[in-house]
Amino acid sequence: MGRPPTRRRDRLRAETSAEIKAIALDHLTAKGPEAVSLRGIARDMGMTAGAIYSYFDTRDDLITALISDSYASLADEMEAACTRNPEDDPAARVLAVTTAYREWAITHPEEFRLIYGDPVSGYEPPESGPVRDAEDRACAVLLRLVASGWPMPEHPLAQPFDWPDFGSGYAERVRELFPELEPATVALALRMWGRMHGQVALEIYGHLGTQLKDPAKLYRAEMLDLTRTLGMSAMSSASA
Repeated sequence: MGRPPTRRRDRLRAETSAEIKAIALDHLTAKGPEAVSLRGIARDMGMTAGAIYSYFDTRDDLITALISDSYASLADEMEAACTRNPEDDPAARVLAVTTAYREWAITHPEEFRLIYGDPVSGYEPPESGPVRDAEDRACAVLLRLVASGWPMPEHPLAQPFDWPDFGSGYAERVRELFPELEPATVALALRMWGRMHGQVALEIYGHLGTQLKDPAKLYRAEMLDLTRTLGMSAMSSASA
C-alpha cells in the first residue's frame, strides 16, 4: 500500500512553519541575529503573536530549527557529492565534497553565517537533538573521507595526537560515531576542514571581493593542492 495522503491541516502547518523560517532568515540577512523575534515575524506574516507561538515556543526554538535545517542541508549536499564518486578514487571524492561545501555556502550565505559566524546573543544550543545530529552528519563526511583513504598512523602528514588534545565533548562524539578512528585521523580531518572552510569564509564575508574576479578558481587550486598534500595522484585529482 502507498503512503497515506497528508492531511490538509498538516500540509498547511508545514508550509507555515517553512514560511516562518524563511522570514527569519530574511531578518538575519537584513539586520543580523538580534533582529529575529517571533513577534516581528508574526507581524510580517499578518499573524497574531499567539498564533506563531503555536509553531515555536520561543525564539531559541526557532533558532534551533534554523541551525538544524542548515546543517542538514549542508550534510545532504556533502554526502551526495561523496557518493557520486567511486570509493577507489579518494581524490575525486575530496574534490567533490569540498566543491559541494563551497557551492552550498555561496547559495546559502545566511545559513552559513548562522552556523559558522558569530553566535546569536543569548542563545544556548541544545546538547543533543536535531542540531547535534545534523552537525555530526556534516562532520562525519570528512572523517569518513580521511579514514577510508589514508591509514593512520602511517600517513606522512600524521602528527602525534591523542584524545586529550581535543575538546572532551568533541572527542566523545567522534569516538561514539567512529570507535575505530585514531586521534591522528581526526586531526587530519580537522586540518582538511580548516583549508576548505577558511577560503570559503573569506569569500562569504566579502574579503576576496576586490582581490579576485573568480574565487571559485582560487578555491579549486587550493583543493587540488590539498589532494596532492594528502598524497593523491595528479591524474586522479584532475579527473574530478
